[in-house]
Amino acid sequence: MAHKQQFKSFDDMIQGSETPILVDFYATWCGPCQVMAQVLEQVKPQVGDAISFVKVDTEKYPNIAARWGIYAVPTLILFKDGKPVDRIEGLLHPRALLERLRAQVNLPVA
Repeated sequence: MAHKQQFKSFDDMIQGSETPILVDFYATWCGPCQVMAQVLEQVKPQVGDAISFVKVDTEKYPNIAARWGIYAVPTLILFKDGKPVDRIEGLLHPRALLERLRAQVNLPVA
C-alpha cells in the first residue's frame, strides 16, 4: 500500500533515503503510465521494503521532470545513495523490471 510523505524538496527525498528509491515519472493522461502503475503494483510485494516507490506527476512538477531529462512518460529512475543508477523509459513486464532492479539492489528472494 502506498503512503504519502512530505519533503522539502525532491533532492532531500533522494539524498536522505536509506533505501534505494524507484521514481515513476508519469502523467495522468498517459495510457502507458497507467499500465506501468499496474506493473509497479505487481512488483512492489516482491521487492518489499528493499526499495521505496515514488510517483512524480510531470505536469504538476515540470521542474523536477526537466531537471532529470524526462521527455517521455512513463520513465522510471532508480536512485541509490542519492544518485541515479538505472533509467527505464517506456513499459516493461513485471519480470523484466524485477531483473533490472535485482541488478542494482540486493532484493529478498521471492
